[in-house]
Amino acid sequence: MKGITSIVAGFAAALGAGASAHAEDITIATVNNGDMIIMQKLSPKWEQQTGNKIQWVVLEENVLRQRVTTDIATKGGQYDVVTIGAYETPIWGKAGWLDAVDDFKDYDYDDLLPPVKASLSYGGKLYAAPFYAESSFTMYRKDLFEKAGLKMPEQPTYEQLRTFADKLNDKAGGVYGICLRGKPGWGENMALVGPMVNSFGGQWFNMTWKPELDSQAWQKAISYYVDLMKADGPPGATANGFNENQALFSTGKCAIWIDATSAAGRIYDPKQSQVADKIAFAKAPVAVTPNGSSWMWAWALAIPTSSKKEAVAKDFMRWATSKDYVKLVGESEGWVAAPPGTRKSTYDSPDYQKAAPFASTVLNAILSADPTHPTKDPVPYTGIQFVAIPEFQGLGTTVGQNIAGALAGQDSVQDALKKSETTATATMTKAGYLK
Repeated sequence: MKGITSIVAGFAAALGAGASAHAEDITIATVNNGDMIIMQKLSPKWEQQTGNKIQWVVLEENVLRQRVTTDIATKGGQYDVVTIGAYETPIWGKAGWLDAVDDFKDYDYDDLLPPVKASLSYGGKLYAAPFYAESSFTMYRKDLFEKAGLKMPEQPTYEQLRTFADKLNDKAGGVYGICLRGKPGWGENMALVGPMVNSFGGQWFNMTWKPELDSQAWQKAISYYVDLMKADGPPGATANGFNENQALFSTGKCAIWIDATSAAGRIYDPKQSQVADKIAFAKAPVAVTPNGSSWMWAWALAIPTSSKKEAVAKDFMRWATSKDYVKLVGESEGWVAAPPGTRKSTYDSPDYQKAAPFASTVLNAILSADPTHPTKDPVPYTGIQFVAIPEFQGLGTTVGQNIAGALAGQDSVQDALKKSETTATATMTKAGYLK
């Protein structure tokens, strides 16, 4: 097994030819998720080897998206490297807002998982380097299930989860039956709600791009979600996104949590989780169809065309998304913390397999997610927890706000969906999808 010193030495050799002749500062905008925090922690190793320096802008997910989108669209040039996802990358690549990143030396592009590589490409070119990727699954407290005489199926239904959550809900004891995202945003609550609606048989648009947000399937899915969270979820759930629910689950406050497979490395890590030895996992739940029931997402690093420091930016990106970086995280932070979901070699590693009992489940979930068939009935779009059109970013966030309003009791589910349908119709008409 390589030690950390030899891995860093390997970086130095690999970077020697590509490093800039004189030191430069680059500005990197990233999300405040655990894997990115580790990247920030380890980045001084790259700085020491190259002489370059990094100015970090670390932001909450919704704020990051807003600031990066504004800077990219206006060619502001504020950032040299940005953290973006599988939704933005092909759209922004097509628009000419990103530099292609398919020319890294000694990078082993063939080691990237095909669905992840495809999600970050447009026109045969890769426009972002995957840092970690994820699908979604169900995490639960096996000790609480055993105590209550309950058995989690390999793939639960939403109705089964309601029954489990009702039985395990112990608010007086500080344990909630279930924790789900409630914070509004197309990449926050809608990342959960979108697959839920898909599995209930719903869709964003029909084949003529007519919105379907006030359909019976949407009504059933959102009513289920709101009723379940009010009965068995934590208070103030509209403030809880991925990070907040991870904190609740890892401190023993949730019996069940449906969310990103990328959480597994942290909730199974005893250094970060109080329940690391008390948890198990199952597939994402289903209702009437498995189509689109678990999402497919990648967080990646990209270079805006407005950056004046492309060579140094590429140098960092190659380092931070390489096989050697995965090994560095494994050696320094523990293999359970290695960035998941991007490379075949990670899942082939005996060290990772030993540390990550969830590895095969996560890999299979990522490989089986099919953004080209996200719903029960045919639709004109691709994407599971998002619709791969530029208008979705604004529309998805507005719908997320409306659903959060229903969860908070400010609106009925019916009124929230009527508002969403009206907004979607106006958006699609203005953009020319509807005549």
